[in-house]
Amino acid sequence: MSNLTRALGAAALAAALSTAAGAAQAQYLVIGIDEKTVWDDTAKVVVRAPGKDLVSIVDISDRARPKIVANLPLMNTVLGPPTNVAIAPDEHLALVANSLEAVSDGSGGWKYQPDNKVYAIDLKASPPVQIGTIEVGKQPSGMAINRAGDLALVANRADNTVSVLAIKGKEVKAIGTVALAPQGAPSEQLAAVAIAPDGKRALVAKAASNKVALLKIVGETVTYDGYDMSVGVFPYNVQISPDGRIGIVNNNGSGGASDGGVDTAAIIDLELAPPRVIDHVVVGDGPEGLAISPMGTIAISVILNGTGNVPKAAFFHHAHSYLTILKIDGKKAHKVGEIETGQFTEGVAFSPDGKYLYAENYFDNELAIFKVQGTKLVRAGTLKLPGHPASLRSSTP
Repeated sequence: MSNLTRALGAAALAAALSTAAGAAQAQYLVIGIDEKTVWDDTAKVVVRAPGKDLVSIVDISDRARPKIVANLPLMNTVLGPPTNVAIAPDEHLALVANSLEAVSDGSGGWKYQPDNKVYAIDLKASPPVQIGTIEVGKQPSGMAINRAGDLALVANRADNTVSVLAIKGKEVKAIGTVALAPQGAPSEQLAAVAIAPDGKRALVAKAASNKVALLKIVGETVTYDGYDMSVGVFPYNVQISPDGRIGIVNNNGSGGASDGGVDTAAIIDLELAPPRVIDHVVVGDGPEGLAISPMGTIAISVILNGTGNVPKAAFFHHAHSYLTILKIDGKKAHKVGEIETGQFTEGVAFSPDGKYLYAENYFDNELAIFKVQGTKLVRAGTLKLPGHPASLRSSTP
């Protein structure tokens, strides 16, 4: 073999490896865009005609300069927690739940009613594309995929159930339903769900009853034995640390909006038998979005801070939301800082390497980008979005 042939072969191999590495490094955010929901100056919801919602798939391979690679015409809503989207750990698949659908109110306007759909999206297609629709319970809200990528749980806010989905490659099937209250019981508003890293347990936020439920998982079998933890007023979001030692719960305090008073994040010790709350950390007025870094060193709580769905004349109305930074030290967490974001910030997500953080600003139609420097966040730019971002997830829960 000539030297030229060897050189050409080596160059071709290097190019192939480079291409493969680049493909392997493709990483995404999934963002729900709601173009139906606005609020008037008195904080009354105004529902506009449906048909303009999107799900944006954003490539964050270049962390500071993300780019939109697909806008899928799928209905979703801001009315509910920003965790009704999820990405499989290997990033081949995304799931998006539509909590509410807009229907005619009979007088020329529109109103909301619970939906029951989860959309499956193939992230390996170029561009990404919807490949299926799964029917679950009423008003699917919080969602989580386990670390193995073969099981997903969906918290159904309107009927006190959790749907169990089996994932086999690109095939997603509903295989079970777990009731977290007797049939006909008042709604406990199951708002969010998190699966432990070992895949054996899950936490479900029961917002209306001020509790978090514990589920047990064995293979594809998910059970609830009735054990709940009192965690605080209106728990709206829950996440579990990467080492599985603690859970963190955002206690919204006022039913999905700010009210001028401070609220807390509850810390659950998952190594106790049974698990229970061991601490509360004051985070601000109206915590909603929540994310823990992949290294488990910090957590970010999104603070509504009187933006969005509050009266403009309220004494606690403000122009901007902010992010509260919590430093995690073992089973303790404490506030170490905060940074202003935009108008009505909802979801937040870390990049898989934990070096960047992304937050969505609903009224600004943008994604805010922050560089993570230890326990500090430094602004790194923004990405303009094609509408109002309502939900956000990366492959890091």
